[in-house]
Amino acid sequence: MAESCAVLSFRNIGIVGTGAMGRGIAQIAAQAGANVYLMDVNPDAVEVARQSLTQTWQRLVDKGRLGAAEAADCAARLRPAADLQQLQDCDLVIEAIVERLDAKQALFAQLEDIVAPGAVLATNTSSLSVTAIGSRLRAPQRLAGFHFFNPVPLMKVVEVVSGLRTDPAVTERLCAFARQMGHTPVRAQDTPGFIVNHAGRGYITEALRIAGERVADFATIDRILKDQGGFRLGPFELLDLTALDVSQPVMESIYHQYYEEPRFRPSVIAAQRLAGGVLGRKVGEGFYRYVDGVAQVPAEPPVPAVAELPPVWIPARAARRAELLQLLKDLGATIETGAQPSQRALIVAAPLGHDVTTVAAVQQLEPGRTVGIDMLLPDGAVKRRVLATNPATRSDMRAAAHALFARDGKAVSVIRDSGGFVTQRVLATIVNIAADICQQGICTPADLDTAVTLGLGYPAGPLAMGDRIGAANVLEVLFNLQTVYGDMRYRPSPWLRRRGALGLSLLHAED
Repeated sequence: MAESCAVLSFRNIGIVGTGAMGRGIAQIAAQAGANVYLMDVNPDAVEVARQSLTQTWQRLVDKGRLGAAEAADCAARLRPAADLQQLQDCDLVIEAIVERLDAKQALFAQLEDIVAPGAVLATNTSSLSVTAIGSRLRAPQRLAGFHFFNPVPLMKVVEVVSGLRTDPAVTERLCAFARQMGHTPVRAQDTPGFIVNHAGRGYITEALRIAGERVADFATIDRILKDQGGFRLGPFELLDLTALDVSQPVMESIYHQYYEEPRFRPSVIAAQRLAGGVLGRKVGEGFYRYVDGVAQVPAEPPVPAVAELPPVWIPARAARRAELLQLLKDLGATIETGAQPSQRALIVAAPLGHDVTTVAAVQQLEPGRTVGIDMLLPDGAVKRRVLATNPATRSDMRAAAHALFARDGKAVSVIRDSGGFVTQRVLATIVNIAADICQQGICTPADLDTAVTLGLGYPAGPLAMGDRIGAANVLEVLFNLQTVYGDMRYRPSPWLRRRGALGLSLLHAED
């Protein structure tokens, strides 16, 4: 709950558009002590919003999170506005209307003739250019982006976006006001997706690519990224929650606004499901089916019953060889130490970025007995182990590997061959996109990690995530993914490549 401030950056706030976003902004502004003028093209919507906010404050009183007098003061600070003219005394007007460039341009052109010359104009756009929105204003320097996230009172971050002509003093005042409302401001330059929607491209689009290659089904990919990557929601759970009619247009918009940048390439899977109306939780069917709002998630395959586990042999050139040997010892495996495996041995490799097929071919391993395990993250830090077969892996060896690595009760997923398994691919993509956001100067490294952690709920900021994995390891995964797939999508950002080469933190900013 924001505390009232004696000297607010803005005392009288106009909010145009009283949907969920407008109401949320009105709530935190009133709680900070500002007078809030609510205006909507539908007059009835203003009264609905006022009643809804009054009920919200009463619920906070009932829960002991707000005093009755404070709630009454907040409600008294709401001022219905019948038309734009009634916003003339506002020193800040925030637009939260339909996401259409022409509508926003027309609104701000009207407001420019109504409010005082020193008043600030702000747009809550999530996907449109702030520069383009302000391009028809006589004084575009007074317009900035002020992008909140839904639900506004709970999502404690706001992107303060500078258009090409925005006065720095305007963004300073907006940042100060965000803090007074109890939110954390992060500064961004005017680019497609700003920070959060831009940085979020890697998680969803790479998961869709993995599914598109039939590496694993939706539920398995979700389990892996939650239990191994530490994400709160799997990518397909997230898509079902946000709904494809919201998510897919954003994916396509950012891709096209960046002139078909391969890192942001959308998926035909999502496009097809959108066309078929399989939108997600709100229609009862998405990547999962929903019964009474509960996802019907397929059960995990059982651990195979294997009468006698074969001995295990690790290639001399295996990545993470020491860690893999220790894990096998902890599991009580019989480990062969000869220069070559016996005819009975299960061969286990731990590729970084490469697929199991490439490892078997390059190291001349018998493919029928070769499986891979993802060892990018320390085994003690993950709740699930992930194994990958290659197209020639024998079913008995697959079963033996599954049984062996599940021996201590830890969950195991066995997937088809994939460069970088699942977690390696997704984490490397997230880190790489974040690094390139910094390379472009869209925001500072610190603001990027703050924005993503608060806005997307990732277990860590992407750059901090990259530091934990190690920039050199992220680079190895990306270089090898580019070799496996021949796709410029995986080319490393200069920010990542240079800091990895010099042993610097990915959060390091040049003087």
